[in-house]
Amino acid sequence: MALLAVIIPILMLGVVLALGRYEELLLPRGPDDGDRDALQLPGPVAPAVTSRGGAETPAPLP
Repeated sequence: MALLAVIIPILMLGVVLALGRYEELLLPRGPDDGDRDALQLPGPVAPAVTSRGGAETPAPLP
């Protein structure tokens, strides 16, 4: 039983690595695929304008 506790995770790791290699063979990256980590995010956005009362003031009743 202790041997299975050692062998099964090692086999599972091998399967995951093999599936990763298989995916790379099926779906190769093209020249137009850039580095996804280097995507430019938009800068900070100005806060929305709120009522003069602020957040602690309840909305007026209709």
